[in-house]
Amino acid sequence: MTNLLEVQDVYAGYIKDLNILQGINFRIESHELVTVIGPNGAGKSTLAKTIFGLLTPNEGKIIFKGENIAGLKPNEIVKLGMCYVPQIVNVFPSLTIEENLEMGAYILSGSSNRQKDLIYTMFPKLKERAKQKAGTLSGGERQMLAMGRALMLDPDLLILDEPSAALSPILVSSVFEQIKAINEAGKAIILVEQNAKKALMMAHRGYVLESGKDAIEGKGSDLLNNPQVGELYLGTSHN
Repeated sequence: MTNLLEVQDVYAGYIKDLNILQGINFRIESHELVTVIGPNGAGKSTLAKTIFGLLTPNEGKIIFKGENIAGLKPNEIVKLGMCYVPQIVNVFPSLTIEENLEMGAYILSGSSNRQKDLIYTMFPKLKERAKQKAGTLSGGERQMLAMGRALMLDPDLLILDEPSAALSPILVSSVFEQIKAINEAGKAIILVEQNAKKALMMAHRGYVLESGKDAIEGKGSDLLNNPQVGELYLGTSHN
């Protein structure tokens, strides 16, 4: 299959001449769910932000749908069919759930009602509380709203940056179920996660980042059973 997105030898960071990403390579095909794991400081969120144009690569290419998007701004990348859900500050707390969803469709010229209905079908809790202020939602509900808002543009690729951060175990399971359902509905997803075991269990493929490099790549199931990955990132040991 043709890659939907391909990151080629990318170097990037927050300070000029100080690269966090050290020649990273990454790819995702249409309809794939690809997980990115690794220790704190490995470059996981930096990779997500660089792909989405929040950071400009110092070197390398980012090919999305056959076009090099390195250097494009997020508003330009969104129009090409990619959306990003950050770890924090991912909803407008003073707006209602419905208003948040409508904000997600800001670049559409026509009505967004059909897509909004699809989001409500996917996330029934959001429909029940459509007039409720987003700031009153629980952490898990906020994540669902953030994902729903990103899906309002019907993107081909959804980037999720640490969606389970600071959530209770029950809410983590709920959010992961929704992520799996979104992928099964046909969306390609890049899942950047600290909860490595859960993320790999439902991933088609995964990448282990270490010191800004793609240290290990493989099928999600293979990485789960990899002794090195298990000992370092999954809390398991193989004797």
